[in-house]
Amino acid sequence: MGKKILLIVNPCSGMAKMKNELLHVVQILTDENNVVTVYPTKRRQDATEYVMSLAPDQYDEIVVCGGDGTLNEVITGLMSAGLSYKLGYIPSGTLNEWSSGLHIARSISKAAQDILTGRSIRLDIGKFGDKYFSYTASFGAFTEASYSAPQDIKNVLGQAAYFFEGIKSLGNIKPVHLKFESTEKTVEGDFLFGAISNSMSVGGIVKFDESVIKLNDGKFEVLLIRKPGNIFSLQPLIDGILKHNFDREGMEFFTASEVTVTGGDGLSWTLDGEYAQGEPEIKIQNLHKALDLIVPSNE
Repeated sequence: MGKKILLIVNPCSGMAKMKNELLHVVQILTDENNVVTVYPTKRRQDATEYVMSLAPDQYDEIVVCGGDGTLNEVITGLMSAGLSYKLGYIPSGTLNEWSSGLHIARSISKAAQDILTGRSIRLDIGKFGDKYFSYTASFGAFTEASYSAPQDIKNVLGQAAYFFEGIKSLGNIKPVHLKFESTEKTVEGDFLFGAISNSMSVGGIVKFDESVIKLNDGKFEVLLIRKPGNIFSLQPLIDGILKHNFDREGMEFFTASEVTVTGGDGLSWTLDGEYAQGEPEIKIQNLHKALDLIVPSNE
């Protein structure tokens, strides 16, 4: 007897390519006598609500096929309901940032096959107040691009859509005064950008050194960029981002297992590319090894 697999599909993610690939994915996953139940999402938050309605032993595994936002919805459902399903991920979105750091194949058929032959690892999950994120909570420069770029533009331009949308917002970015407190460090000031992440990159633009980033060490990587004193101070900051060198004046980079952010009432955040409203004080926690994810066996 094979496994009972729930396949949650976002038919609109990426270039809507899953509409043509769905039958092939089901054929792959039904190998070894597995039984696959397909659930296509219909609207935002649909995946979260559906996952929360599941019984603890209704399926053996859940496989998500969509972008970062769909994955976030499923993880939110699992965490909110206290469910411990093993999770597989078939990336079909535009950026798929988290999966690239885990070396999950961009090929839909290869990613599906790897779920059958892969191994599971425990990964950290972020909690932002009462919400959850798999790889980043960020604000400021470029972060709004992830939820303001229209889906049809993302489908055509891919990652470039985020970059172009970010460039459009540069002239409108206003620094925000925030205080970040953790057991490791306390930082306060006027910031243009901030990311509290468990990922190899943020927004496809800010990238970290893969040799030092671990996704299950119980720590976030915190990167903050202060308001530059003048226009000439902005270029070294941009250069530092592009060269992955965060030891620059105006940059703060540290690790923390929990961060409390004060002063962000009304601030727009993005959690895994989805909009989240800020609060006067928000606690961001690292839930150590909270998720059981299937990755390729050679990783």
